[in-house]
Amino acid sequence: MTWTATADVYFGGLRKVKESIDKGLLIGPAVPYVTNNLTIMVAKGNPSHINGLQDLGKPEIRLAMPNPAYEGIGRQIKVALGNAGGEALVNEVYETKVKTGTTYLTLIHHRQTPLSIMQGCADAGVTWQSEAAFQEQVGNPIEHVAIPDNVNVTATYAGAQVKDAPHPEAAREWLEFIRSPEALKIFERYGFKPYTN
Repeated sequence: MTWTATADVYFGGLRKVKESIDKGLLIGPAVPYVTNNLTIMVAKGNPSHINGLQDLGKPEIRLAMPNPAYEGIGRQIKVALGNAGGEALVNEVYETKVKTGTTYLTLIHHRQTPLSIMQGCADAGVTWQSEAAFQEQVGNPIEHVAIPDNVNVTATYAGAQVKDAPHPEAAREWLEFIRSPEALKIFERYGFKPYTN
């Protein structure tokens, strides 16, 4: 069975939303609402003693990492790795360790990372802080190691009305709500921060 539903609004990274506005797929302006930072997800108790991004380059540390070919987060992780250890660390994590089999690149989505850790197939992986917060809140045996701000990457999430939206008034109301104190309080529970620029 196939269900088709026409969207009223689209949400994603701010860059993607702006690109879609420029292509005429969405109606501007883009409405930024929250930000999110990267973190290192590890098993509860951090048995591999991972303290930062540099540790991810160690040959014995098994990683489950988002594939930059499929997911924007992978490209942002490369930037953070570069900030922490230069091109050498990026190449170690995303090339050398892929070849040796100690970096597994996710095939579907970076939500595979916590499962890989819980199944004992990986020691760590970089995800959004919100992903780690969710895993911790639902009681999965996951915790995270914070990445310092001076090397971390921040994503900004935004939305915009879809061109020819079947319910344009509802779209405008939802875009207004998404930045409301009530909505932002919900996002904060998962580690998101209100967009303030």
